Amino acid sequence: MELNRIYHENCIDTLARMADDAIDMTITSPPYDDLREYNGYHFPVEEIAAGLFQKTKPGGVVIWVVGDRTVNGGETLTSFRHAIAFKDAGFNVHDTMIYAKNNPIPSDCGKRYRQCFEYMFCFAKGKPETFNPLTVALKQEKAFKSFRITKVGRNDLAHDHVAPKERKVNKSFLYNVGTSSSRDKIAFQHPAIFPEKLVEDQITTWTNEGDLVYDCFMGSGTTAKVAHLLGRNWLGSEVSAEYVDLAERRLSLHLDAIPVAA
Repeated sequence: MELNRIYHENCIDTLARMADDAIDMTITSPPYDDLREYNGYHFPVEEIAAGLFQKTKPGGVVIWVVGDRTVNGGETLTSFRHAIAFKDAGFNVHDTMIYAKNNPIPSDCGKRYRQCFEYMFCFAKGKPETFNPLTVALKQEKAFKSFRITKVGRNDLAHDHVAPKERKVNKSFLYNVGTSSSRDKIAFQHPAIFPEKLVEDQITTWTNEGDLVYDCFMGSGTTAKVAHLLGRNWLGSEVSAEYVDLAERRLSLHLDAIPVAA
């Protein structure tokens, strides 16, 4: 398969033509629970999870962004059903992160607090090969004690008595959504785009330059754009001709040419 292309087809068909152990990272958000208008497309998550497991390199990851709809007074738990499907396919549920929305769409949630987040599952094929953690600087002069109980006793960890200069960020990520999530206004012809910073943070964390990033629901092309700007190769699948055209026009602002394979 040619790299850096959008394939106008079901992702199951794209995966079937890929070599095994080809993908370093997948990052995507499926059209779950009919919450997103996706031209009537529905997908078999178990089959997709199995395909991604076969085509992901050992040590590769899938970042799966998903939420839940409220039906008849209760949440569907689609997010956790998906997590179980990926675990059943062979992936480890390596991490469960939160994609929190700094400016969620105003809505009346009834007898519930305002919905403002989705889950970002990190499914790993074995132990992740690459981890470039995002960190924040600390102005801490004194060493800190950890409060973990270990087999040799409390606080007896290697980093005790050392004043840290930085720490990894928390696993709850806060992003703007809507028109402040991208400078490419054409992208908002799609009903639900990724914040570009979300994709940037995750690709930076789990891949290195030259790695292959895949998006099985390419949508408006955010994954392709960010992967390109970060020096990664990319592939995308998109079943909607309308969204393929949208992504191609958007990406033309950043790449000299975007070949689209039918």
